[in-house]
Amino acid sequence: MMHFADSLTFSGRKVVAAWAALPFPALSGSSLPDILSAHQQDVPWKLLSSWREQKVSCCFAQSVVLRGICKEKPTSCPGQPWSPLQSWESPEQVLQQYLHTQFPGAFSTAHVLQQPCDTRPPFPQFFSPLLTSRGFLLDKAQGSSSAGVESIPVLAALQSSPVLHSLLSGLCQDLRVRNVRRCGSFFTAGVEQDDFQEALEELKTLSQCYETGFGADGSEDEADSD
Repeated sequence: MMHFADSLTFSGRKVVAAWAALPFPALSGSSLPDILSAHQQDVPWKLLSSWREQKVSCCFAQSVVLRGICKEKPTSCPGQPWSPLQSWESPEQVLQQYLHTQFPGAFSTAHVLQQPCDTRPPFPQFFSPLLTSRGFLLDKAQGSSSAGVESIPVLAALQSSPVLHSLLSGLCQDLRVRNVRRCGSFFTAGVEQDDFQEALEELKTLSQCYETGFGADGSEDEADSD
């Protein structure tokens, strides 16, 4: 886990954002290239942070895991437009190529597992009737979902991206405007005012590591060392 975290948090970055698609938006019977080709303008997973959602057009590093999509080589439905993703042999290659297309230059790892996420009770049944019992999308609802959704395909991602600059700098600003001197229990717990200010400066510096310009400048030293 330590090496995995280090691979995503280089150049002074220490935080990654969690993203997920639950369920992964896959039509029943569609191939993975067809599914991903339908999301060329924006990735089909959402930010899990409570921070306001932003469209991410670039990132520094990411690890993506997709579960519940068959590992066999998919075939497109008749009449479906040809996609460049169909030229790749395995689902891992298809997902990896999609990530390279969406985030060129980023360090990306992709894994595809056949086993879906089990959603049988006691998992809460909050799913739409547009889902089959296996979690795939239907063209239209077929009655109620009283039978329940037994499993779903899921995509989860950890991503180091510029969106964290807004999140971390916003947190820093929120802390600066608060008068922590009024929170007596805050400092009686052993936190000194100087330590608090130092932590704020470190948080500000950390947020700057996620600026796109900083990432470009920071890569120069790495390139020179190579």
